[in-house]
Amino acid sequence: MSAISKSDRITTGLAGLLSGVLSILMVGLYFVYDGAPPPENVLGRNLITVTTFIGFLIFGAGLARLLRQARGGDAGLSGSIAVTSLLTYVAVTLVSASLEVGTSLWKPNSDMDPTVDGPLAAGMVLLHGPIARGLVAAFLITLTISAARTGLLRRWVLTGNIILALTNLALVPSLFFGMNAANFYAANGWGAVASIGLINVIWFATLGGALLRSRAARQTPVPTPAPAPTR
Repeated sequence: MSAISKSDRITTGLAGLLSGVLSILMVGLYFVYDGAPPPENVLGRNLITVTTFIGFLIFGAGLARLLRQARGGDAGLSGSIAVTSLLTYVAVTLVSASLEVGTSLWKPNSDMDPTVDGPLAAGMVLLHGPIARGLVAAFLITLTISAARTGLLRRWVLTGNIILALTNLALVPSLFFGMNAANFYAANGWGAVASIGLINVIWFATLGGALLRSRAARQTPVPTPAPAPTR
């Protein structure tokens, strides 16, 4: 196993941990109002979304470096898929945030809920729901494969990755269950989007914390002996 850069590990771990914790506040703002939220709520929660997902962008870039370091310079196909899936998930979420804010900026004095009302809400359904679920599942599964046997992540973290990935995959077919947000399994339902989204960001924070306590990071590489002097 190659040496793990301490600075890369700390930066990556903190980016995942802090972004995941801040995302909990963002998800909570979706449940403050029973009806249509005021524009201030929509703008505020999406400002947090932009901030936290830029943090997840840093997390993904750092994770790419750590996987290469932990696997001797080559993260392998699984590592590349993991990082690509995470970064695509970041991009998809930022696009959906833009669509959500667009409704509130377009009609700031209306009683529209940008998550369920108007054409942009329909355009966000797959982004928030099945697409996001599939990308998160791909990220967690391939991260587990790439990180296995390196000590980069502990076994209980790898097990949690698989359990959460399967849960996300089970919610991908929600696109067949309409757009009634009160329905747990709807494409934009409180279970298939909001609840699992909260669980995902909490787990991302857990991944960040796990990287900070990685066993691989605490291993000291054996120094290469200096060549014997020639006469």
